[in-house]
Amino acid sequence: MKKEDVILRGLVYDEEVSLAVADLTETVNEAIRIHDLSALSAAALGRTLIVAAYMCSSLKEEKGALSVSVKGDGVGGNIYVSGDSAMHMRGYIENVHAELPLNARGKLDVGGCVGKNGTISVVRDDGENQPFVGTTELVSGEIGEDFAAYFAYSEQIPTAIAVGVKIGKDGNCVGAGGVFLQPLPGAKEENVQKVEEVIGKFSAISTLLEQETAAEILEEYFGSVNFYKKKPVYKCNCSRNYIEGILTAMGEKELRSILKEKGKIEVHCHYCNTDYTFTPEETEKVIERAKGDMDT
Repeated sequence: MKKEDVILRGLVYDEEVSLAVADLTETVNEAIRIHDLSALSAAALGRTLIVAAYMCSSLKEEKGALSVSVKGDGVGGNIYVSGDSAMHMRGYIENVHAELPLNARGKLDVGGCVGKNGTISVVRDDGENQPFVGTTELVSGEIGEDFAAYFAYSEQIPTAIAVGVKIGKDGNCVGAGGVFLQPLPGAKEENVQKVEEVIGKFSAISTLLEQETAAEILEEYFGSVNFYKKKPVYKCNCSRNYIEGILTAMGEKELRSILKEKGKIEVHCHYCNTDYTFTPEETEKVIERAKGDMDT
């Protein structure tokens, strides 16, 4: 039976700790399909998608949106992920076919793919047109540790994170997700200690998700929890009409300059790997619509 992608959120440990258990296996598989990712690139992009989806699950406003960039010095190049309060996630990694030997633990070398020198940047807009921007240095390139440092230093929220992506022999993802624990302000020391102890049980979270659902993991490790559910999906917000809007904003002079140089206008969306081509005739219609907008 095909599992659904889901993020389950609730309160544990005397309701003093915020918990989230995420399964994004199918979201990662869609990223693999769209971008033709190697196993290593899929693991690096997949982990970033998981953490970004967790962050999106806490956006409160209907128009809330979030973008994440991970810029390291590894073989994978930069990683970019965006999402919104509707849990529409999308992302890409610059080197879709990154390859490295397995690390010392016999696992995909995500740290080598991302790199240890660089930054994580997050732009979060809660829909009030006052975006929060936070940037921190990379710690290990393993993504989970890096975002734990981001939460601690940039948002002053201590967060325990376990995140993983497991790729099968056929190149598809068989398990991807994470566990996130955030002690609330004023949490008792004993409950903070519980967080530190339990997070170690999820070092192989992707293997757990290969075998169990997010709900089963939540019940097995945290007991009966009142939770609410978010359903992430890989979905790009671009469309031909959206691209036409961008071209309209560029103005007639710029569009005619591109036409003169290239004979057509081509736009590539990195998130969904889609190419949009506008012939001279189609571009003229865009220009005419732009003129009409200026006249009204």
